[in-house]
Amino acid sequence: MIGACKGGACALNMSDELKPDLRLEIAHLLLIDVVGYSNLLVNEQIELVHELNQIVRGTESFQLAEKSGRLIRVPTGDGMALVFFRSPEEPVQCALEISKALKNSLNIQVRMGVHSGPISQVSDVNDRINVAGTGFNVAQRVMDCGDAGHILLSKHLADDLAQYRHWQPYLHDVGECEVKHGWRLHIVNLYKDGLGNSALPEKLGRRKRWKQTTSATVRPITSPVWPKRTLVVALLLSAFALVISMSIFVRRGSQKITQVTAEEHIPPPVSAKSIAVLPFENLSADQANAFFADGVQDEILTDLAKIADLKVISRTSVMQYKTAAKHNLREIAQQLGVAHLVEGSVQRTTNRVRVSVQLIDARTDTHLWAEHYDRPLDDVFAIQTEIAKTVADQLQAKLSPAEKAAIEQQPTSDLAAYDCYVRAKVLLAVSSDARQGGYLYQAARLLEQAIARDPTFLLAYCKLAFVHKELYYTGFDHSARRLAQANEAMRKALELGPDRGEAHLAAVWVYYHCYFDYDRARSELAIARSALPNEPEVFAAAGYMDRRQGHWREHIQNLERAAQVDPRNVEILDGLAQGYELLRQFPDMAAVLDRILAVTPADALMRVTRASVDFESHADTSGLHATIHDVIAEDPNAGAAFAQHWLVHGLCERNPAEIQSALALIPREGVTSITVRFCRPFYQGLAARALNDTTAATNAFLAARAEMEKIVQDEPDYPQALCVLGMIDAALGRKEDAVREARRAVELLPPEKDSLTHAELIKDLAVVYAWTGEKEAALKELKTLLQIPAPISYGQLRLHPYWDPLRGDPRFDRLVAESTKPVPIK
Repeated sequence: MIGACKGGACALNMSDELKPDLRLEIAHLLLIDVVGYSNLLVNEQIELVHELNQIVRGTESFQLAEKSGRLIRVPTGDGMALVFFRSPEEPVQCALEISKALKNSLNIQVRMGVHSGPISQVSDVNDRINVAGTGFNVAQRVMDCGDAGHILLSKHLADDLAQYRHWQPYLHDVGECEVKHGWRLHIVNLYKDGLGNSALPEKLGRRKRWKQTTSATVRPITSPVWPKRTLVVALLLSAFALVISMSIFVRRGSQKITQVTAEEHIPPPVSAKSIAVLPFENLSADQANAFFADGVQDEILTDLAKIADLKVISRTSVMQYKTAAKHNLREIAQQLGVAHLVEGSVQRTTNRVRVSVQLIDARTDTHLWAEHYDRPLDDVFAIQTEIAKTVADQLQAKLSPAEKAAIEQQPTSDLAAYDCYVRAKVLLAVSSDARQGGYLYQAARLLEQAIARDPTFLLAYCKLAFVHKELYYTGFDHSARRLAQANEAMRKALELGPDRGEAHLAAVWVYYHCYFDYDRARSELAIARSALPNEPEVFAAAGYMDRRQGHWREHIQNLERAAQVDPRNVEILDGLAQGYELLRQFPDMAAVLDRILAVTPADALMRVTRASVDFESHADTSGLHATIHDVIAEDPNAGAAFAQHWLVHGLCERNPAEIQSALALIPREGVTSITVRFCRPFYQGLAARALNDTTAATNAFLAARAEMEKIVQDEPDYPQALCVLGMIDAALGRKEDAVREARRAVELLPPEKDSLTHAELIKDLAVVYAWTGEKEAALKELKTLLQIPAPISYGQLRLHPYWDPLRGDPRFDRLVAESTKPVPIK
């Protein structure tokens, strides 16, 4: 069992903990620990653990045990525990395979411990499985005796292996050693053919050893005859140890066995020059001025974020503390990973503004500085600049001349324009869901109003370029007119601020999402990064481009860097989870989603997404079904946030009531799946087809065809629209048109241009082939899809109506089985 009681806080109740139905079983455990882990930087820790996970998953022993369904995986932060059940040879063989794979890695050094003993599988408060028992504890102690490269075995397990001739030459008895709590363990060192570490473990060399045999192999030893009283005491102590380990487990509540928990995500060290600007309280009589208070806080934060010598937490993370009734400042600082906090309030009257602000050292609850500003309303931007410069001075931050000039620039002289801009930013900060299109159009109108009032409002042009880009890219308005609007807003922003990072960041998104011009986008990104050292979007944009270009390791690294600056940004973490989903690395996906839920436990979309992991990885819809109905019971209006998840769930269960409930929440303009937008009539046709309602399916697909055909007529080379049109034609029996359109879509967007959308288009082409009776071609495309990161999973292949025409074909069944394997990161 992982974990320990702290400060004696685990009270022991024998009657509560020793349940008569507690089932013990003998397991064969392999514990792995990274040597020198704590000395690494956080990025290095993340990369190292990820690489180790890939190596372990790639071993033959791991894969065979997993296929048999007799393997438990327990993450331990800087390593893992693998629990086998069939043979004591399994963990030993796996350790040798890991050792062999690590010979090619210059970065990872591990020590491993193996033991057989009693464990119990236990469900925690979340009904997730973990293990407890003395078997686990002993394996931990065995591993603790080793150094880098060692594969150490308990004498008990080694004696079992010594009965087989092929193991005897490689088992080397190194005697007994005292470990934690005064235990004495008899240790055997395993090494062969350059695998393992033949040196005597340092702990055995410098500590007292009670027993040392001269034989190079393990030989059976005669059990000592213990006095009856001693034996009774030993048995009682063993039972007590088991109860303690169970108590520890029950009181802590572990995460699912295949996940890295949110607590195990190690935050970076806290810098003395780190700060978060918390939401300012609106003290105005008119609550409509709440947006104005948000704007004051946001501008101070933005000014501070331009200083490279500071670490400044982004707006998305700090705004989550806006509704907190009572702030625990030390706790907030710990959650955000900062040493200092800025708090304040804003009171606005007709033509005056009063801003109160204080700087706090959260480590000591010390107020470092406080000030009140009571001035004419027109001075509000000057107040913000003064506050930012004073805070920077208090933290002894070094400002370059360029940073000082950037801080002193006012966003606009028109407060009404600024109000429109702030309102638009609030809309854009809403997590993407089924209402995304509506929010984008509203934001565009507000930003156009801001620019109409102040044609020199640089930041408004930057956001407007982003909004037009987003409408074009997501398919809500993939028209030449919308693209021209994005270009014009970008051009104007660069014209107004050729040296402003915000303008170049807007250009990054336009060149990337509208043109897939990665070279130009990355050159703009380099300029933006130098001007915006604390901007998470800089790292996020790099990460998303990495994903499109197939650089998956860099994708993960860059999104983790973005999360360091914006640790409570659900959108960034959701992007990271999506990356793991495309790689079919569902334990890692679940771990990131757990991090999100640690931040926003009530987030309806994230709760449902987390519940979907079991569906994707195991074709189990029960948890997803239960979570959806739990969320709806708590908030009947929450379904709009996860309408697409709900619909997929209903389709896979062939449940008419679930399908209709979800369809009612799909907006008329449809929903974007990965990068392809499906209009609402398409979903209606798909639902009717799944329920064998031929007439309704035909009518819905005809309506969908009219909508998509118009888009394709206007833009004949728009791959996403072409592939949807192909799927619609396949459903309508227009085989030749369907195949031509879907093939053309794949040709228009090769993987080197956009590997993410290319994979989605291959999936849609496979659907077209399946629906038109071209089984061979469909299976071929599916096989290709399973070899690359793609939006496909075991759950989808097992249950989704897309693949009904292929069911019963043994070749399809083999592909379904293959879909359980993750895609290695390259």
